[in-house]
Amino acid sequence: MPFKKKSQIEINVLSLFIIAAIVLFSARVYFLQITAAGEFKKTLPYGAVSSHKAVIKAPRGEILDCYGRQIAVNRDGYNIIFNKAYVGDNLNTIILTLTNLAAKYGAEWVDKLPITASSPYKYIEGEKTDKLLKTLDLANYATAQNCFDEMVKRYKLEGFSNTEQRKIMGVRYSMEILDFSISYPYTFAEDIPTELMRKVSESVFMLQGVSIDVVPFREYVDTTLAVNLIGAVGPIYEEDWEYYKERGYSYNDKVGKSGIEKWGEEYLRGIDGEITYYLDAKGSIIKSEITKEPIAGKTIMLSLDKNIQRLAQDSLAKKVQDMRSKGSSCKAATAVAIDIETGKVLAAANYPTYDSATMNKEYNKLVADPAKPLMDRAFQGIYPIGSTIKPGVSVAALEAGVYRNGETVKCVQTYSYFNDYKPRCLHYHGTINLKTAISKSCNYFFFEMGRRIGATTLTDYFKQFGLGVKTGVEVNDSAGLLLQPDSDKVGGTTLQISIGQLNAFTPLQLANYTATLANGGDHYKVSLINQIVSYDMSATIKTVKPEILNTVKISTATHKAVKDGMLSVTEEGTGRQALSDYPIKVGGKTGTSQVNNAEDNGVFVAFAPFDNPQIAIAVLLENGGHGSNAGPVVRDILDAYFFSKESADEYDLPFTVLD
Repeated sequence: MPFKKKSQIEINVLSLFIIAAIVLFSARVYFLQITAAGEFKKTLPYGAVSSHKAVIKAPRGEILDCYGRQIAVNRDGYNIIFNKAYVGDNLNTIILTLTNLAAKYGAEWVDKLPITASSPYKYIEGEKTDKLLKTLDLANYATAQNCFDEMVKRYKLEGFSNTEQRKIMGVRYSMEILDFSISYPYTFAEDIPTELMRKVSESVFMLQGVSIDVVPFREYVDTTLAVNLIGAVGPIYEEDWEYYKERGYSYNDKVGKSGIEKWGEEYLRGIDGEITYYLDAKGSIIKSEITKEPIAGKTIMLSLDKNIQRLAQDSLAKKVQDMRSKGSSCKAATAVAIDIETGKVLAAANYPTYDSATMNKEYNKLVADPAKPLMDRAFQGIYPIGSTIKPGVSVAALEAGVYRNGETVKCVQTYSYFNDYKPRCLHYHGTINLKTAISKSCNYFFFEMGRRIGATTLTDYFKQFGLGVKTGVEVNDSAGLLLQPDSDKVGGTTLQISIGQLNAFTPLQLANYTATLANGGDHYKVSLINQIVSYDMSATIKTVKPEILNTVKISTATHKAVKDGMLSVTEEGTGRQALSDYPIKVGGKTGTSQVNNAEDNGVFVAFAPFDNPQIAIAVLLENGGHGSNAGPVVRDILDAYFFSKESADEYDLPFTVLD
């Protein structure tokens, strides 16, 4: 078919179209590069076409004692980080290199894959597999080997050995479920040894996308001090991730898991900063800059006194070990000291305890220990308190008008008022008054007081003193066990609770009850916190003021009578061996509480100074025999408070410390 020449008209139309297109294109280029260049430069500097933000971790706030002495602080450590923007096509090879280096230097890396590390591949016992199966889009009956094979294809691991494949897929899977992206860098390993940090830093030019981050890590100045109360930080568990994610946390963040670390999370957590990465059209980073500085968390100042806390712990350990060396079955003990006029905890000690630095490694051993070193006996242990209840019963008898001060009761040892229950006093005390009854701890006298008062009124007084109810303290504590008699006709029950049996309370409640007795009836909410201050300690954010929950009606005459009885305990009664020669007058009460099929518990409560009470103490020795055995621990705590007390002025704090 012969070629047909186009008409001149068609050529002219086509030419005009091309010219118009060129003009429009040129105008657009001019607009973008000249007219609108300023606007684009404002939005994305450095000629970038896109940007991404990443987090800069803020330091966690610190935890200090009442004088500003360090308990939980921060130290710098090293993490190995993958940055998505720099990761290339050789990711698998780099991961394998890093796992081999980490193994060489004894460092652990993040591996959330719930499959055993070696063949034959099985699911790790106790680990959840739902997320794995969902991520791989496999049926719920898929085996671990099925998952392994799918990940070999998914992550292109065909050229590696089985052992190498398992190492790489562990990291690749972890990256996938932890939202690895430019905005969420991936932490491969945390707190690595310095030698590994140096090796990676030297090789970083070969490890595309890998960097070393200097980050703050939690450190406890004394890893055995008040560990139950201070608590610990830990990783965010998978089941909690959505909760924390909604609150702006990253998966690799550490959060408070127990104790003050958990309670104070809202204060201790800082406000993370931001680093912005600017990328060109190819996705390469042009520049990065800090666009938001991190703000450190607040610091918590506790009411605890480190000196008293340490001495209380050491005294308990010494006492229990000494008693065991002499054939006693005593294996555990606890002590609590409270500021009488504020309800603030000065010390809360347990024996045995544990070292937070090694707890994770020794966890199974600690759990299996029959002495229960992980238990917070001070706040969560519940015990019958024996005769230490008698001062409270005395208050109830005097205030209810069923006993007149100075009246005597004749102790004939066997209490025979009820036909079906006839308990015996440990001794024949003869005719005695209230002061002597408290001093000699006469059960007969208090059987009579309890019967006169009645079980329901007694129980009401116990509640007013804070026994059998939560203390309000910031960390977890037990409410104890308080019987609720529905009438006063339960004779046996009435007699037993009047000498401290059947009911069971925490040592914390017992110390606060003693404080309430000593101060004349003000029952304070218990607290471990004095103040929340800024990280640099330049400003006070919040002061936790003392709070009176209720006031027990105690007349001046009643208060004097009960206090005199408690002074008699330490000067000539059951507590005289430990405290009769003490240079400061001390009120106290011993107790011996029965334990089924075991030696009795020994309990001792005290307050001092007698004329102007400041500190209340409760000590309990499990299977410690008589309460007087706890006397030396009470004395040691008093020594720490009165004769080793440091002044806050030594620390030159920029704010007022609550006394």
